[in-house]
Amino acid sequence: MRMNFEFEAMNAVFALQKDLSRKTPPTSLSQRRAQLLKLLDVLGSKKEALQAAINADFQTRSAHETLAAEIMTSMQEIHYTLRHLKKWMKDTPVKVPYWLQPGRAKIKPQALGCVGIIVPWNYPLYLAISPLCAALSAGNRVMIKMSEQTPNFAAFFKDEIDSIFSNEEVHVVNGERSLGVAFSQLPFDHLFFTGSSAVGKEVMKVCATNLTPLTLELGGKSPALITPKCNLKDVAQKIIYGKLFNAGQTCIAPDYVLVPKVQREDLLIELKAACEKLFPSLEANPDFSAIINQTQHTRLQRLLLEAQTLKATVTPLHPETLNTLSRKFAPTAVLLDMDSPLSLMREEIFGPILPIVAYDNMDEAIAFINAKDRPLALYVFGQDTLLIENVLNHTVSGGVTVNGVFNHLLTHELPFGGVGQSGMGAYHGKTGFDTFSKQKSIFTQSPWSMAFLLYPPYGWFFKKVMQFIMGK
Repeated sequence: MRMNFEFEAMNAVFALQKDLSRKTPPTSLSQRRAQLLKLLDVLGSKKEALQAAINADFQTRSAHETLAAEIMTSMQEIHYTLRHLKKWMKDTPVKVPYWLQPGRAKIKPQALGCVGIIVPWNYPLYLAISPLCAALSAGNRVMIKMSEQTPNFAAFFKDEIDSIFSNEEVHVVNGERSLGVAFSQLPFDHLFFTGSSAVGKEVMKVCATNLTPLTLELGGKSPALITPKCNLKDVAQKIIYGKLFNAGQTCIAPDYVLVPKVQREDLLIELKAACEKLFPSLEANPDFSAIINQTQHTRLQRLLLEAQTLKATVTPLHPETLNTLSRKFAPTAVLLDMDSPLSLMREEIFGPILPIVAYDNMDEAIAFINAKDRPLALYVFGQDTLLIENVLNHTVSGGVTVNGVFNHLLTHELPFGGVGQSGMGAYHGKTGFDTFSKQKSIFTQSPWSMAFLLYPPYGWFFKKVMQFIMGK
């Protein structure tokens, strides 16, 4: 009975938003700014409560990482949007071909209408707020389906959204997977999905039924490529930071490392040192996050067990042994050959397990990356600019950070999105505004237009006009 009520309530709100998006005038600049300022106020005034709600779902989730990766980044996204929104909303004049002059042409950004956002569990605040900010800035009405894997945060988030927005503006849907499936089946004007590639494929099938425009932010195996003659101590610290942030439960975490064969053992030493430096302890350390649930923890154990069974070299990166009842997972390196058949090299890991693959030359490393699905992120480390440029020219990925991790995600003016198996479409900054807008093409013909020269009946004069135009 409860589930039926949730389905009915969701459908009723959708019908309301869809109807109003067709009948009411577009929201003004001041209205959009007011909506964004409401979000900003919640983020600023409820920091501790937001951290606590996410921590309750993870069992242990670093409050500092939540502050940095979810609250701060969300607030910065809104601040950036507020500064640039007036410019983004303006019509853009475009040039008119000489043979259509003196006509005028422009592009008018227009709200799509009613859009849906499906939020994953790994960063439930940021991955709700960032697309919501983009959708509201473009003037849309929004429905959000939160993940059933983060029920505490989902309930808190819904209460906060309900307190600042009417259902006509923004509505949060909470419920089990079946409700999420029904949510994706609604004929939105645009659906924005963040999650796994497997679920993304199912969402895409459903959207095809309604021809719903779709943005897919997926994952994939993002490589960290270490070029020869790197400072391994510096590189190791950056890779460990990226790999262990949120215990590796990050779509753009370094998924595996490619390192010159002669440097693999030295890299392993530096990775261990970096791990102990950044996380002096694990079990009692509130900044070393737990795995979201037992199902995911068991999956990681299965990946390691397979590696051990097939005689891969499995090496702890930290000396501390964790409590078997804990949902924390010890950082572990797995040394692999390039032709390894392990699931670790096929599945997105989403945890603190780091495969290390040795290569003989750069052509071999590039070929290895290109033999796999296009990654969401690529990390390249090195000082040889020509070598790095060669890597960038010969690989395709959603985004790249050179000599660091995550930084391309944090740059507002860089579009963020995958390619192929790692996603389609992009957002952040102006790109996000454009994603949730229809760029309407408008041509206004002048009363002095010479278009009549192309009217029938056709004859020698028409032929002369066409020859003249084509000759230009």
